[in-house]
Amino acid sequence: MSEIDPKTQTELEAAVFRRLVSHLRGRTDVQNIDLMNLAGFCRNCLSNWLKDAADERGIPLSKDASREQVYGMPYDAWKAQHQTEASPEQQAAFAKAPPQH
Repeated sequence: MSEIDPKTQTELEAAVFRRLVSHLRGRTDVQNIDLMNLAGFCRNCLSNWLKDAADERGIPLSKDASREQVYGMPYDAWKAQHQTEASPEQQAAFAKAPPQH
């Protein structure tokens, strides 16, 4: 990407982020623990990273607001509608490979 100017690169990266978030909003069948076990990050991680980026720039963004940006609805509503109890297998896999941030 060396031939792409920094502004365009940032715009492309932002588009990729928006597409990832949109994809995850559509895949409510994929639980956060599944994402953590497979990829080492989940929707909550994305919302935390969004908040961290805002904090670094002095932009006020609450944890709830950053989660709503990622989930597309208030976090409690998403949990009530889509989150299931983690199975013993999912919990065991999570315990073996904790997230690396």
